[in-house]
Amino acid sequence: MAIAISGVSLPSLFHYKNSIIARKSRIRSFSIRSCKDVSGEGDGGGGEPSQKPKRLSEKSSWEAKDSEGKDYLYRLGSEADNMNIAVGARAGVIDDLFAGNFLGRDSDIVFDYRQKVTRSFEHLQGDYYIAPVFMDKVVCHIVKNFIVHLLNIKVPLILGIWGGKGQGKSFQTELIFQAMGVEPVIMSAGELESERAGEPGKLIRERYRTASQVVQNQGKLSCLMINDIDAGIGRFENTQVTVNNQIVAGTLMNLADNPNRVSIGQDWREADITNRIPIILTGNDFSTIYAPLIRDGRMEKFYWQPNREDIVNIVHRMYEKDGISRAQVIDIVNTFPNQALDFYGALRSRTYDTSISKWVDDIGGMEKLGEKLLKRRKNEELPTFTPPEQTMDTLLEAGYSLIKEQQFVMETKLSKEYMKNMDD
Repeated sequence: MAIAISGVSLPSLFHYKNSIIARKSRIRSFSIRSCKDVSGEGDGGGGEPSQKPKRLSEKSSWEAKDSEGKDYLYRLGSEADNMNIAVGARAGVIDDLFAGNFLGRDSDIVFDYRQKVTRSFEHLQGDYYIAPVFMDKVVCHIVKNFIVHLLNIKVPLILGIWGGKGQGKSFQTELIFQAMGVEPVIMSAGELESERAGEPGKLIRERYRTASQVVQNQGKLSCLMINDIDAGIGRFENTQVTVNNQIVAGTLMNLADNPNRVSIGQDWREADITNRIPIILTGNDFSTIYAPLIRDGRMEKFYWQPNREDIVNIVHRMYEKDGISRAQVIDIVNTFPNQALDFYGALRSRTYDTSISKWVDDIGGMEKLGEKLLKRRKNEELPTFTPPEQTMDTLLEAGYSLIKEQQFVMETKLSKEYMKNMDD
């Protein structure tokens, strides 16, 4: 009599168990015979060795060799962080089954992810003025570094552009990149510090190699640009020098001395040659930077102080679309002398305040801002914003307002008010 457990009889369970054991035995026996056949020992000991199994592909990635004849996948696995940014769908490197013909025979399938760190300048719409002296210096530096093999001179890898605050150093450089078709990798001083020692230095090397890949894979000019370098590694009074400050300075010095050999942690390989990439640094005071980094052999320095003609031309091009004549621009510059270029941009921006307040009222007031800006229906359009008409009166009024704020900041020392009773 069979006893049923959950609808299954015991004889059925015994039969199922025996069938599993028999199946495992057949699989084990087949594996042993297969191994003997491959090694030539499966013919009874007296015959010819069996033929090796046919490969799926003539150039399988599992059997690929690197340029030094070593196992390709083993080498990738042994490298630190398993990082290799130069490998994509390359014919002869990965299996043709995965490369395919639709991507091209030498496509870089991961470059779409990496190129997010590069900068394009579609947002720079309009006609802007570029100071000729500034353009000559930047263009000459980039060209010299890309044709250094044709020149019998020592070419510094780094160009340091420094000068007063708000003089358009970064903006003028970006305009030149746009005109030249350069796709740069741009960093800022905020990326030069980390809670982990060595991370900023490694990031600089990674960004440098990414710019090299732009040149190699896209056929575009590229460079590495670090804005406000003195804010990141400058030595000011009563500030602590960190390990990362030292490593960043050392990394830039090493790049200047060895621009074609850049490691991001992997084993050194003779075939791993990086394209020489020019580096551009901007800052306000280069005297605060470690002196060996800014020496002439490593860095070419350019002090940018726009003269009156440059200021008038830049501001006129800025206001030209508003119908402001060159004579009126000269009057504005004369009314507010000794101001940085960003003052005149802020002046124009201040004139929009009244129009923006009116536009907020048109969409229902400040209580409706979140609903109208972020939660509106798919086909619901916001009221059209009408830019203000620029006149000399409105521009001068905005300028005097900015001057008043500047003076108020300089004259009102609230910290003294807060601390005046601390000595009692």
